[in-house]
Amino acid sequence: MKTLAILGSGHLGQQIAHYALSDNHFDNVVFFDDFSSENKVNGIPILGNSNQIISEFEKGSFDEIILGIGYHHLNEKKEIYNRFKDYLPFATLIHSSSWVDKTAIVEQGCVIYPNCVIDAKVVIKANTVLNISCTIAHDTVIKEHCFLSPRVAVAGFVTINEKCIIGINATLIDSIQIAENTRIGGATVVIKSIEKSGLYVGNPAKFIR
Repeated sequence: MKTLAILGSGHLGQQIAHYALSDNHFDNVVFFDDFSSENKVNGIPILGNSNQIISEFEKGSFDEIILGIGYHHLNEKKEIYNRFKDYLPFATLIHSSSWVDKTAIVEQGCVIYPNCVIDAKVVIKANTVLNISCTIAHDTVIKEHCFLSPRVAVAGFVTINEKCIIGINATLIDSIQIAENTRIGGATVVIKSIEKSGLYVGNPAKFIR
C-alpha cells in the first residue's frame, strides 16, 4: 500500500488527490494543511499542519509528498519545497492519458494533468504543474515552481523561468525566453522574449503592470 501526502487541502490539492487515486498512482492520500481546522476533506484525513510533516513521515504515515499550493502563492510554494526537499521524497504525478517522450525529463514534485503532450528533450523542472491538455514542444525548459493553465501551447526552444503563471489557452512561439515571476494572461500570444517580470496580456502580448 502506497500513500501520498499533499500539503494543501484546497481545490488544487483535492484535484491532485483525485488523480492520484483514480489513475492508480497511489492507494491512499492524506492531507496536511496550515489553514484548515477540519479533520477530513472529501473523506481524506488531514493529519496536521506543515510542522508535523516530517514526524508523520518518520512514523510511516506516507511514502511521498506533493505540494497542492495554488498559483496565487508560488513564493510560498518555492519556500516550502526548499524547506522539505532534502528531507522528504517528492512524488512525480503524470496522468496516464498524457504522452511524455522518452527523452523528456520531468523532475520531482511535478504534476502533469490529463491529455498533456511533452515532446522530445523537454525539461520540466521541480515543483511545477501542467494543467489539462498542455502541449510543450521539443527542447523547451520550464523551470521550477511554475503553473501552466489548461491548453497552454509552448513551441520549441522556449525557456520559461521559475515562478511563472501561464494563463489558459496562451500560446508561446519558438525560441523565446520568459523572465521569472511573469504572469501571462489567458489567450495571450507571446511572439518575443519577455525580459521584465510582470503581467502580460493580448495578441501580441503587451506589458500591463
